[in-house]
Amino acid sequence: MTHSPWADWLGRREILRDRITDFPARALAATLNRDDAHAFVTGAPIPPLWTWLYFLQAAQMRAVGADGHPARGGFLPPVPQPRRMWAGSRCAFHAPVRIGDDVEKVSVIEKISEKEGKSGVMTFVTVRHSVSAQGNLAMEEEQDIVYIDIPERFTPPPASPLLDCAWGEEIAIDPVLLFRFSALTFNGHRIHYDRTYATEVERYPGLVVHGPLQAIILFDAAARRMPARRAAQFSFRGVRPLFDFETVSVHGRDNEDGALALYTTNGDGAIGMQATLTWSAP
Repeated sequence: MTHSPWADWLGRREILRDRITDFPARALAATLNRDDAHAFVTGAPIPPLWTWLYFLQAAQMRAVGADGHPARGGFLPPVPQPRRMWAGSRCAFHAPVRIGDDVEKVSVIEKISEKEGKSGVMTFVTVRHSVSAQGNLAMEEEQDIVYIDIPERFTPPPASPLLDCAWGEEIAIDPVLLFRFSALTFNGHRIHYDRTYATEVERYPGLVVHGPLQAIILFDAAARRMPARRAAQFSFRGVRPLFDFETVSVHGRDNEDGALALYTTNGDGAIGMQATLTWSAP
């Protein structure tokens, strides 16, 4: 039996602790053009996915790779493929997280697999995150990270057309929004703010809209339409990259099982991200 080069990383754990302060939440609210930034005061809950603004690790500059991410080989395995993408997540929400809470995140590498794709070998790493607030489990997330080689030229995946939806709205995307979100999440990945790197090194046609930013925008659009409902589960996966020069819209419709299907699209109606939101029982 061939020994997997990543076997030693399976089960690896990382524990991070933080305190939920008000500024990151107020800053993201302003970045999303929400009118409730003033409401994020001590004791107020933050939207479920906004825990991504916390547990940020400040790698020293000498420990940063050419792409702007921390160099590999710490918690995450040193996968050789140079392009790294957050492919999707599956989240479950158990209790609110509030401004002022002391929080802990336990991360475990659950799975590492390889498969052959059109662009060559793809390495998938699945990490399970468990977030507790004041000692109580608040959120669980399975995050999929994919590593691939950089192609000679950018060829987008085949377009997935959008089905009929009950509602939709256009979202203003520009380099300032992408820079602010990168700053709020301490994400140094240069594809989101360095146009020269994005186009000449990773060969994208423009700046890439973050996957987690799309997920937050989708969740926010749904929550605004159902403010009295509480989210139980939320899953998303990237289908096709979106770029800063495109017209980006979000759409939603109810599924037969009662869940909400959500999508981002570009100006041609091609799906960028698809997501499913399940509400808790009333």
